Amino acid sequence: MTWLAAALLRVRTAAPSPVATFPPLVPTAPGPLPKVFASAYDALAAKVVVVDDPIRGRLVGWQHAFQEPEPQAHPTALATAYGLHTVLDLGMPDGRVHTGDLIDTLWRLRLQGGGWSAQMQGSVARPEITAMVLGALARAGASRERLADEVARCEAGFTLELDGTGRALTHVVTTVIRGLLRAAPEAPTLPVLRSVLVDGALTDPQRQHRRCWGHRLTTLPWAPHPARPSSLHTAQAVVALDRATRVLGEGPAERSAREDGVRWLLACPATAHDNCADLANVREEVRRRHSDDSLHTEVLGVRHFTASWIVRALLTPSAQEIARQDGLEENWLERLNGAATAVWAAQNDGIWSWNLDGSSFTVNEEMRHPIWMTYQGLSALRAHAAWMYQPDTQPKPA
Repeated sequence: MTWLAAALLRVRTAAPSPVATFPPLVPTAPGPLPKVFASAYDALAAKVVVVDDPIRGRLVGWQHAFQEPEPQAHPTALATAYGLHTVLDLGMPDGRVHTGDLIDTLWRLRLQGGGWSAQMQGSVARPEITAMVLGALARAGASRERLADEVARCEAGFTLELDGTGRALTHVVTTVIRGLLRAAPEAPTLPVLRSVLVDGALTDPQRQHRRCWGHRLTTLPWAPHPARPSSLHTAQAVVALDRATRVLGEGPAERSAREDGVRWLLACPATAHDNCADLANVREEVRRRHSDDSLHTEVLGVRHFTASWIVRALLTPSAQEIARQDGLEENWLERLNGAATAVWAAQNDGIWSWNLDGSSFTVNEEMRHPIWMTYQGLSALRAHAAWMYQPDTQPKPA
């Protein structure tokens, strides 16, 4: 045994086998994104509002922004829906925020006649807010049976006769499409709304006569001004059409419009795509007449985080394929990474700050850190990080 051991040692010493070296399978230091996610969750947990309402019961959710002037105000339906989406995206690392409480609160915030509205819209349910809340509830696991009645009310109220204003706006139509695709993918109104969206595209001679979208849909005769191309609304339309395609399929007209929207986004003429005009944040107003007072107008200010929408649109499954077919993969990557850079630049410790064309929005101080913007920023970065991830394909050591 001693001789054999010595012989084996001599053999190993005389002819050492080369030892293969392999690159580390993970980076030596974590990237900054996990810290951003953790900071965002900490902020949500710290700012959650709990109120015992004498009529609605216990409400757990969020106000419109992380900095509100009235810390004891009730949570709102829209902010709580966005907060619920965010918590689901982040994966709930602990029990400081409980999804069951948020689901119960959204049902308790339902209006007396059904449906939901934004804080500035009063007691009349609006389809875009209702669809947004229904989408969040469906994603969190609310039963189809309980959602069905509210889906039916949303569909019934979103007609030309009852809501001509909403049917004329790209933002409203795409929001309803996205919400109903989550809550009721079999809803009869979805193919109708998709046709309204496709027919409402406009042609832009400045970008190879590609079809795109403005804030208004062009086919409606009462639109007071002609629609102008908008990168924000084009991105929203591309995302809505892509999601509808996965559920409904698509014909030549729908496919052509969706692909034209992607090609229009890729035709941005700027040289720097992290601060180009296509990424400028947008603010629009939704004006409706009060249903019970025709002399007054309801005005809702809507703010859009443009860069996050462009990231989502360019990360749709078909966008890269379109770029590859057209020989524009480099353009696609430049625009995608530029938009992701702009999304990243708008946050600090996982909280996003609203600004319009680089200027702080200071009309209401509490609007500087809206919860919806943090959700959209996190969602865009998460999608971009998932796309960038490439597992190590090196052989593993034996």
